[in-house]
Amino acid sequence: MDDESAHEALRSKGRQAMREVLGDTYMARRDASTTPLNQALRHLSEEFPYASLWTRGTLTRRERSLVTLGILSALNQHHELRGHLVGALNNGCTPEEIAEVFTHSSAYVGFPYAIAALRTAEEVLREAGATPPPAKSPAEGDDS
Repeated sequence: MDDESAHEALRSKGRQAMREVLGDTYMARRDASTTPLNQALRHLSEEFPYASLWTRGTLTRRERSLVTLGILSALNQHHELRGHLVGALNNGCTPEEIAEVFTHSSAYVGFPYAIAALRTAEEVLREAGATPPPAKSPAEGDDS
């Protein structure tokens, strides 16, 4: 197999994993916005993180999604976070688990980053129809 064939095989594997994680809508937008300037970087993102990492068996995709959310929160990367929030839902993460990642990360990334990530999550979860029910206020049902 020549180098280009090897790269094409990796890209194909990576695109399939990317589609499974991020969804058809994401892939359609990605394909429509691929240009000669960003094509090489996009190919690398298909080959490395998706073909080589998201397909490894040690962690489930659900676990990888939770780890990715924490990392993107730490890096304050909300554009990428939005896509991976949808991916987390696609991979079976619950809104409560997603919120807990950002709550937990507050001790390590700082409250401003964790709060900003949770705000982004609330927007994405609301758009996806996955918003958890609102928490009870202290006045409701709390007789203590």
